[in-house]
Amino acid sequence: METVKIALLGLGTVGTGVYKVLKAQQEEIPHKVGAKIQLKKVLVRNTEKASRKLDDPSILTTEWKSILEDPEISIVVEVMGGIEPARRYILDALHAGKSVVTANKDLLASHGKELMDAAAETKSDLLFEASVAGGIPIIRPLKECLAGNHISEVMGIVNGTTNFILTKMAEEGMEFQEALALATELGYAEADPTADIEGLDAARKVAILASIAFHSRVTFDDVYTEGITKITATDIRYAREMGCDIKLLGVAKETPEGIEARVQPMLIPSTHPLASVRDSFNAVFVHGDAVDDTMFYGRGAGELPTASAVVGDILDAVRNMVFGCRGRIGCTCYKEIPLKKMEDISCAYFLRMQVENRSGVLANIAGVFGNNCVSIAQIIQKGKKKDRAEIVVITDEVKEKNFQDSLAVISGMSTVKEISSMIRVYGQI
Repeated sequence: METVKIALLGLGTVGTGVYKVLKAQQEEIPHKVGAKIQLKKVLVRNTEKASRKLDDPSILTTEWKSILEDPEISIVVEVMGGIEPARRYILDALHAGKSVVTANKDLLASHGKELMDAAAETKSDLLFEASVAGGIPIIRPLKECLAGNHISEVMGIVNGTTNFILTKMAEEGMEFQEALALATELGYAEADPTADIEGLDAARKVAILASIAFHSRVTFDDVYTEGITKITATDIRYAREMGCDIKLLGVAKETPEGIEARVQPMLIPSTHPLASVRDSFNAVFVHGDAVDDTMFYGRGAGELPTASAVVGDILDAVRNMVFGCRGRIGCTCYKEIPLKKMEDISCAYFLRMQVENRSGVLANIAGVFGNNCVSIAQIIQKGKKKDRAEIVVITDEVKEKNFQDSLAVISGMSTVKEISSMIRVYGQI
């Protein structure tokens, strides 16, 4: 039976997981793909540190050329992360005719076209299931299983750290900083959590999903992004009173005016399936014209869940080699659909503010909204403190520009002491 030799770039959390899964599946793999797999080389920075993780440290190397110039290595598995040198290594491997499996969302969200073009030139595989939602299958279903659909929307919870934080705020009444500290203590948040809590990690995943779903290139820079740092326990409590939960949602939607791509904390009705996604779990909700609604749910990160997706791609790449069909499914971005500007996107809004507690204030605020064509669905006074009152306004669906124009005027009113929060609403409350 043929033996396919592969190289692994990186032996961090995901790389170690890949090694473990390949080892555990060693006896099963030949029956699944019609070939044996041999891990011939592992590229690391520090061989002494990495040697403790492997049964055979002799396969460790610090030299990329020893992998690139080895004709026996036909698949390169990149789990280093970051843009460089990962970008250069992947391009080198593809130009050398090697297939590539990667989990690198940062790279794909910014340089996806360049990488896909390189794979097409040599008819090599470039597979990246693990780049979005960890162990949840979503890339292959969009490209293959749901290919018979016109997909109009892909949205969901694609960052486990922020979902864990918001879950703790909702269920235990924690404020943001307290919940973040717990997430860091338990290993859900990195020492520098910026990419997670500011929505950057989710935005990269939305760019990848939108590109595949709508067959038109969307990059990281195209995705409007807001994080969860301004969300408070009070916001979550009020949302619950209205029958909603607050989640950091990645939303990609194809409309007649163009593609919407955004990541924002949003109120979502508690009856929606995504509202029940707790802790560090991820879920992606897809709407297609034939399949209607479908949801993919599971572990969105972690050593073994992400390794599961990487190894699945490795097996697919090996299978394609065995049956002589490499490059079978490449880039699917054959359209050029414009990106919709954020100011032209429509949704409802939740606005919480502190105002002077005297007659005429609500009427003046309502007048500003009316002058900017913003329709108010609800306006609720939540409490009084001496000469101040807290009010919550829920709007009907309105264009972002109209709402922001209203907010600019309201913020400057002498009777408005503080804009405490502004959160968008997914759907209708």
